[in-house]
Amino acid sequence: MNEIKACLFDLDGVLVDTAKYHYIAWKELADQLGFEFTEKDNERLKGVSRTASLNILLEIGGLTLDEAEKAKLAESKNNRYVEYISKMDSSEILPGALDFLKECRSQGIQIALGSASKNAMTILNNTGLTPYFDAIIDGTKTSAAKPDPEVFLLGAEALGVSPAECVVFEDAEAGIEAALRGGMASVGIGSPETLGAANIVVPSLQEMSVARLKEAFASV
Repeated sequence: MNEIKACLFDLDGVLVDTAKYHYIAWKELADQLGFEFTEKDNERLKGVSRTASLNILLEIGGLTLDEAEKAKLAESKNNRYVEYISKMDSSEILPGALDFLKECRSQGIQIALGSASKNAMTILNNTGLTPYFDAIIDGTKTSAAKPDPEVFLLGAEALGVSPAECVVFEDAEAGIEAALRGGMASVGIGSPETLGAANIVVPSLQEMSVARLKEAFASV
C-alpha cells in the first residue's frame, strides 16, 4: 500500500474493554423480558448499532414489538450501560493500546476513532484517551452502521488523508468488512477464525508496533 498516514481505531474490544458492559446490560434486558441471552449470543452484537442489536436480541427471544416499545427498551439498555461506563478509568485500557497510540503519534501517523458508540466521548474522557486522537467519529456523527464504511470514510476525511493511506483496527467482522468496503487496509484484533478477511490478525495491540505495521503492509 501507499505510505501509512493514518490509523483508524474501533473502540470497544480494541482500545478498551467495554464489551463486558454491553453484554451485562443486554443480558439484564433479556432477563427482564423473560428469556436467556448468552455470551455466544452477544457475539452477534459486536460492531453492530444499538438499534440493530436490539432487533437481534428480540429475534433471539422470539419477540415482536412496535417501534415505540423498542425505543423505550433501547433507552433503558443504554441507561444501564452508561451507569457502568461512567465508572471506568485508565485501568480498563486494553494491554498495548496506549503504547501503540503513543508510538503512532511519535512516528507522525495520524489517529482517528471510528466507533458506532454514541457514548464514545464518555469512555475516552474517563480513560484519559481523548488527547491521543486527531479526529473522533462516533455514533453521534454517523447515519449508517458498520459494515457500511461511513464511519471510517468520515475519519479519513477529517484527517485529510485518502482511504488508501489508512489502516483500520477492528475486533468485529462487520468492522473489517466496513474497512474493505471503504478501500482501507485492516488489522483484526482477536481470532483469525472470525477475522480472516483482515489483512493481518493479532491477538491484541500488545503484539503491534509501527515497525511491524509497516512491514506487514509493505507488500499489500
